[in-house]
Amino acid sequence: MTNNAFLLINWFCTAVYYSLFFIAIRQLVIGVLALYEWYGWRRIQYLSDYLPPVSVVVPAFNEEKVICRTIHSLLRSDYSNFNIIVVDDGSTDDTYQCVVEAFRHNQCVHVFTKDNGGKAEALNYGINQTNAEIIVAVDADTLVCSNAIRLLVHHFADPYVGAIAGNTKVGNRINLLTYWQALEYITHHNLERRAFNLLNYICVVPGAIGAWRRQLILHAGGFKNMLAEDNDLTLTILRMGYKVNYEKDAIGLTEAPDTLSGLLKQRFRWIYGSLQSFWKHRDTLFRPRYRGLGMFAIPYKIFCDIFLPLVLPLTDIVVLLSLAWEVWQLHQEPAEYSTNAPQLVLFSYIFLLAVDFLVSLIALMLDKEDWQLLVWLFPQRYFFRYMNYNMIFKSIITRLQSKIVGWGKLERKATVRNIENSSS
Repeated sequence: MTNNAFLLINWFCTAVYYSLFFIAIRQLVIGVLALYEWYGWRRIQYLSDYLPPVSVVVPAFNEEKVICRTIHSLLRSDYSNFNIIVVDDGSTDDTYQCVVEAFRHNQCVHVFTKDNGGKAEALNYGINQTNAEIIVAVDADTLVCSNAIRLLVHHFADPYVGAIAGNTKVGNRINLLTYWQALEYITHHNLERRAFNLLNYICVVPGAIGAWRRQLILHAGGFKNMLAEDNDLTLTILRMGYKVNYEKDAIGLTEAPDTLSGLLKQRFRWIYGSLQSFWKHRDTLFRPRYRGLGMFAIPYKIFCDIFLPLVLPLTDIVVLLSLAWEVWQLHQEPAEYSTNAPQLVLFSYIFLLAVDFLVSLIALMLDKEDWQLLVWLFPQRYFFRYMNYNMIFKSIITRLQSKIVGWGKLERKATVRNIENSSS
């Protein structure tokens, strides 16, 4: 092996070392910010006399198995001034009939049906049926805690708040895939929202459960017909100069895909939809007039959600090669060309695993979740790492080819646990 080869190995290992170290520090910062947010947010006092009219809009397409459970969970709300607007988006099953028959005598529930046009159109249709000040959007498969609407709405007493992200959790923890998704929601999505809540950098109010100021939705032109309509509208509200907050106790239990094909379909839609949204709002990048949105939030999401998942699988290969290199050096002892770069890679990799475990423990503690989920941490990380790699690559190629991408409807199985036994 020549000297140039050793220099190349040393350079490459050093680059991987700094990359892993950066990822570990990033996770530590998010964990610290989340802890700080928890410490400060728990002291906020809500205005008990702030009770604006609220409409809960539930778009539905082929949701007959789950939608009545969702509406029943909403009707258990402890908020007094709200109604429910169900929009059947041209379902081919008995969604509309099920809702009408179950709630025909309930004046709080209003049911509409329209030709199929997609989730965004269904949401806009429902919003146009009400003059309520606040819109709470809930997916048809989501079971909502009784205090969720009240907790979401109280944030809007601040006139500078434009939207609130609820706390989405996996409610159908029935197999390995759904347990892994439950861990991902807690240790990635929700922990990051906690951290970014401090900085007003939340980029997605989840479609499963979130609240919006109606006038801002109308000013933005409504939800757009995109695969990540919630991401797009959130970014639009941020660029208007309003705040987007996170309410950790407004819990909605969603039905996550329990098959690999369903999970891949969902993640492709998420990633492709994010690419659509970031491209649409690319004019905000590094523009001081958009403050943190263009200077940090979108660049951060592009780097951490698109670029890093493409690079991380390579680090696993480098770590394996570093181990092989250490074994080879141990037996061959090439003193002339020895290097400590592979040792640095191994050290940074172990450091990253330790940080990931610690920050995940913090996330579970803050969400008051079952710590036994940590058993699945490392297998889940490796599985999702390579799944995201494939889905991001596929999304980029699809985007470059300008192919039309459909929603990819998931089959509902009504496997979410009873809300009263699942919220804590």
